[in-house]
Amino acid sequence: MATKVYMEALSPTMEEGRLVTWLKNEGDEIKEGDVLAEVETDKATMELVARGSGVLRQRMLGEGETANVGTVIAVIAGADEDISGVAGGAPAQKAPAAAEAPAKEEREEKPEEPKAAPAPAAEEEARPAERAPEGGRVKASPLARRLASEAGVEISSLQGSGPGGRIVKRDIEQAVQAGAPRPAAEEAPEAPQAAAPAAAPVAGASYREVPLTQMRKTIAKRLTQSIGPVPHFFLTVEVDMGEAMALRKRINERFADQGVKVSPNDLIIKAVAAALRKHPWVNASWTGESIRLYDVVHVGVAVAVEEGLITPVVRDADRKGVAEIAQEVKELAGRARDKKLKPEEYTGSTFSISNLGMFGIEQFTAVINPPEAAILAVGAVEDKVVVVNGEMTVRPRMHVTLSCDHRVIDGATGAQFLQTLKRYLEDPMMMIA
Repeated sequence: MATKVYMEALSPTMEEGRLVTWLKNEGDEIKEGDVLAEVETDKATMELVARGSGVLRQRMLGEGETANVGTVIAVIAGADEDISGVAGGAPAQKAPAAAEAPAKEEREEKPEEPKAAPAPAAEEEARPAERAPEGGRVKASPLARRLASEAGVEISSLQGSGPGGRIVKRDIEQAVQAGAPRPAAEEAPEAPQAAAPAAAPVAGASYREVPLTQMRKTIAKRLTQSIGPVPHFFLTVEVDMGEAMALRKRINERFADQGVKVSPNDLIIKAVAAALRKHPWVNASWTGESIRLYDVVHVGVAVAVEEGLITPVVRDADRKGVAEIAQEVKELAGRARDKKLKPEEYTGSTFSISNLGMFGIEQFTAVINPPEAAILAVGAVEDKVVVVNGEMTVRPRMHVTLSCDHRVIDGATGAQFLQTLKRYLEDPMMMIA
């Protein structure tokens, strides 16, 4: 019995996925549980596994193309099984994703080829590949259509060798070798020349367009759900980090033989977790119908990656020591940059921290990550001249800013949380007292 391969929701917030690479080819024997492809979700690159056994009869999504969750992207069946009924309806299901492919390719070509003329030519070549013959729509895989467009092959003139007469990759390759008919657009050079004046302004444009990654799309969507609908207010306090930095030095000396290296951020995570335990209304979220107060303290730590930002979660941070937190953050951040985090490692945080101190940023405000009620923005630790006991001295100081959702946290509640956090960082022994 044929098995449809769907674009699965590989993360809790995934709505669409980009197929990075196929790991199995058409005609390969497949066993249930085999990894078929790598898919880029909104947060990481995940493996798509087979839900049935047989032969990979048809791939319906090309590498680099995007499809919505629930779209059929391949078919697994017996070697001689008729899959025309299974595969026939698939292209219509994924038409929106397929329609995006030519636009993506044009955007990718612009940085490499600043000339304006080739773009209209490619556009004209693509049209014949989409024309339906008199008998109906041309049955061809998205990959075959793209290759036909790139090679300038009139796809409607070909006879497909795939299931149900579907045109596949090998048909295009054979047509190119045999010198298949070219589209009318290629035979009429006047068409690109006529289009050139309209495209001329693009030739001198001093910019390049980069296609959106799944992560960047999700970031954009999430932030528009936050800064607009969520009523933010901000509280800032300056912290003396002298005692905290001294403790950091002692911990690093104590665990040097174990390869532990504690950063100021690790101490801040521990202090924040301890303060959240004291102030449950900050360790909370807005549901629309109620305010949810969490019994656990899961701290999300913002990590910058090439495509944007991801927030690995240190679970039960209030129950862990600083050295343990340091090791866990290092491991999670490394996997985040390699896009190898599991969904459970970047979801479920109850509070988040964003630290830009390592970039020399003294103070900033961060956008709340819904449905959390707050996020802490951490600035750089810098030596400053301050007055202590009536005398001027130099001390390491740091600004932290708490962004609060006013639907959950009032000004006094946020201020009390910052007072506790400041006390814990300035006298770390208070965290365990």
